[in-house]
Amino acid sequence: MTLALIKRLLEPASTTVIAGVGETDELAKQIQAGAYRGKLVVLSGEDDLPSMPPSDLVIAPSAAAERALAAAKDRGCGGVLVPDGDAADRDRLGAAARAAGVRLIGPSSLGIAAPRLGLNATAVPVQLSVGTLALAAQSNSVAAGILAWAGRREIGLSGAVVVGEGADVDIADCLDHFAADPHTRTILLAIDEVTDAARFLSSARAAARIKPVLVLKPPRLDDSLSALTHAGLIVTSDAAHDAGFHRAGLLRVNDLDELFAAAETLGRARAADAGRLAIVSNGEGLAALAAGRFRQAAGSQLRRREPEIVRSPQDYREAVSRLLAEETVDAVLALNAPVAPSDPLDCARAVVDAHRDARAKPVLAAWVGAGESAAAIFAAAGIPSFATEQEAVLGFQHLTRHARLIKELMATPPSVDDDDPPDVAAAETIIERALGEGRSWLEPDEVTRLLALFRIPTLDLVIAPDAEAAVAAARAQFEAGRTVALKIVSPDVPHKSDVGGVELDLGNEGAVRAAAEQMAERLRRQRPQARLTGFMVQPMAHRAKARELIAGFATDSCFGPVIVFGRGGIAAELIADTHVALPPLDLASAENLISRTRVSRILAAYRDVPAADRRAIATLLVALGKMASELPQIRELDLNPILADSRGAVVVDARIALEPDPARRRRPAIRPYPGAWTRRLELGERRFSVRPIKPEDELLIGAMLNRVTPEDLRLRFFAPLKSFSHNFLARLTQLDYAREMAFIATEDGSGDAAGAVRLHADPGHVEAEYAILLRSDLKGMGLGRALMVLMIDWARAEGIRRVHSQVLAENGPMLALCHSLGFAIVLDPDDVSVKRVTLRLDGPGLSEAAERP
Repeated sequence: MTLALIKRLLEPASTTVIAGVGETDELAKQIQAGAYRGKLVVLSGEDDLPSMPPSDLVIAPSAAAERALAAAKDRGCGGVLVPDGDAADRDRLGAAARAAGVRLIGPSSLGIAAPRLGLNATAVPVQLSVGTLALAAQSNSVAAGILAWAGRREIGLSGAVVVGEGADVDIADCLDHFAADPHTRTILLAIDEVTDAARFLSSARAAARIKPVLVLKPPRLDDSLSALTHAGLIVTSDAAHDAGFHRAGLLRVNDLDELFAAAETLGRARAADAGRLAIVSNGEGLAALAAGRFRQAAGSQLRRREPEIVRSPQDYREAVSRLLAEETVDAVLALNAPVAPSDPLDCARAVVDAHRDARAKPVLAAWVGAGESAAAIFAAAGIPSFATEQEAVLGFQHLTRHARLIKELMATPPSVDDDDPPDVAAAETIIERALGEGRSWLEPDEVTRLLALFRIPTLDLVIAPDAEAAVAAARAQFEAGRTVALKIVSPDVPHKSDVGGVELDLGNEGAVRAAAEQMAERLRRQRPQARLTGFMVQPMAHRAKARELIAGFATDSCFGPVIVFGRGGIAAELIADTHVALPPLDLASAENLISRTRVSRILAAYRDVPAADRRAIATLLVALGKMASELPQIRELDLNPILADSRGAVVVDARIALEPDPARRRRPAIRPYPGAWTRRLELGERRFSVRPIKPEDELLIGAMLNRVTPEDLRLRFFAPLKSFSHNFLARLTQLDYAREMAFIATEDGSGDAAGAVRLHADPGHVEAEYAILLRSDLKGMGLGRALMVLMIDWARAEGIRRVHSQVLAENGPMLALCHSLGFAIVLDPDDVSVKRVTLRLDGPGLSEAAERP
């Protein structure tokens, strides 16, 4: 089902209420008491359903919802809202909605609001103003608080929906709707938990690239007793949600106060990510408080700037104007204390005048004690205002955090060498053999082989069955002038150091023998049930200036595998210097994960310690992300410690826990790179490689566009293009493979891009729009047809029913190609210069055409 039905449901021109229960009666009264500009019909009860008129929105009690859905289908209604019921009704009503092909909100939904239509179909008796904030919530009580706040502060909303139990319409649907809504500037989410992580992240990422999305989610305590590794202890449900929000570009807030402050700020302003704030105030004490708050929030990352003290409205105007013009200032915070002789409202108007002349940068205001009069002046000018300097500084933090999130979201990653991909089949063989033997852990030598398959460097090791064999294994190291580390091998001891199972820097055979015997005795005494299967002997990694790091992943029940990185060692989870991210990773997202930890600061050079090789660390994290994406049989993985210095990064110890139950295995919430769709083309004497586009292809695409004639660019983009910005190219290359695909063809030899085809599916995955562009010097050889056929095959494999596009009527070659591929071609009724082309994907595959010119 497409978004068109949700749009009718959330912006109803006609509403029918089936009365008879308290919840629907209350919503009928709310609508009648408001200024709803649509048509309202109130039926007395379920028995009146036969007389229900066609409506965009039907409000029905849960007991009558199934009959209402059937009637809505027959009458072509948009959807049904069920305000009562509970979780027990969820599956029943969801199945009925799918069978009827009608969208359903609820059960147990607080309701919806469409202020532009004067509609408040919620149980909150407030008058909602028209504005640009949209609310999508799961929790009725939190949504009620937000609506009450908006009504009290006269904060305008573009729309509001509370999905309740979410039998059909969920938060992802709401994100898709409000992202496409031209009246919405900022989206507020209030959620208890994500259920379908893949759908949520796909919709959230698409929305966050267009407009700010704030998310309020209460933390949830996790029972970590089932965790087997350090990574398992770190990856709580809350941490997994954090990783998902960050990856999608959502700004998480912790409480209602912070949500309201962030909404006030992001609803009115944008800021650069550098976060350089200038402060103007008429009081030194107030300015000092704000400067202190800002320095505390920013730490030592920014150069200290002294506030400017002003006295009159003219001083405010001149200071704010001058500061906004400075290159070293990203935003200005104007403060005012109610002190004579200047009128606070005159000072506020002066700030507005200065902002009006320099709208490229944001201004924030805190007029202490001035009340609603000053707030109204600032609101009319689009300036976020706050009651205190503390709230204002917090608001500025939201601006900078959001700007940095979007910068990460749009960053082009450096290229990584993928000429030698990991041997996934060999890795699966190792794992399946262990599972076939009933084991839930890989043996240390198996772990080493598995990591080697993914190009993750490790120390050499030998597994010895007993103390004497350990001595023999260590002898070769002693002869080479090295000392050794000795560790117990036991499938029943996740953390060897817990039982004294690690001894380092052993320098002779006697020390190895004594250490092995003592370890065995300690294990028998402390863990009598634990099995001792042998000893691990490794050469000591004498890297005196190396930093100890941890990396790994654990599996969340909703988001799937979650990558961990941070400060390593035996107390990694107690030090609490770790961050998490969702796989797959590229070098840019891996570097962002590294930079969010405190340990990242000591990866740089300091005193006589050279900088660690951050690219080596990032490359290791990228490989770890590939493991997490490709091997769902792995439940948890620890690389701890990793030693990182100027020579690179090497894993000293590693553990891999397996997931024997196929039903509990989780694929990553973000679809990884679909490398299986790589193809080879031979067109006459020219040979091409065709593969899905990667974010790293931005330069390739840019270079290709520079080799396309202005006329061909006009035919593709329907307008002349003279330059290609990073944001423009990023949108062509940074794909969510869950809802879009683009293939790039590169020439053998030169590696230059020859052409590209892209397809973007609607959120319902029913239909998709395509676009294609070839280098002008390569037209007419069959490359366009081959790319179109591959695109059609991908759409069919995804279950998309229709592929369509718009083609300029003068573009004869493109129309001829569409005709040859079976597209229906009709005139666009809204524009005679354009033709619509549509292909229904209910025929046989066309992949054989890709093999010939």
